[in-house]
Amino acid sequence: MTAVLVGIFGVAGGLLRFSIDTWFAHRSGTRRHWPWATLLVNVVGSLIIGLSVGVSGRLGLGEEWHAAMATGLASRLTTFSSWTTATIRLVSEVRYLAAALNVVVNLVAGLSAAALGAC
Repeated sequence: MTAVLVGIFGVAGGLLRFSIDTWFAHRSGTRRHWPWATLLVNVVGSLIIGLSVGVSGRLGLGEEWHAAMATGLASRLTTFSSWTTATIRLVSEVRYLAAALNVVVNLVAGLSAAALGAC
């Protein structure tokens, strides 16, 4: 049952990620690139994993629900590789402050969201 839940939640996370990327891509126009979609999915994913830890324990949900939310939904939604690649892209554009902010904002917001969810 756990594998089925992880699969279903994983499909949902992947589709949600694709939708968010598409939405931001259609609105970026000719403006300079900033990885808003990646920031959003990483922070939301951190919140989801935090919630899965906090809620599953408090509500007595089984490990299968934690796995479905964390391994399925959040892992298909979030992206470390896009975050690092976006940072390298900003550096290659000689946008060092933007690259540093991308690192700091993702870390601080992600950690904060995870902590908030776990409370």
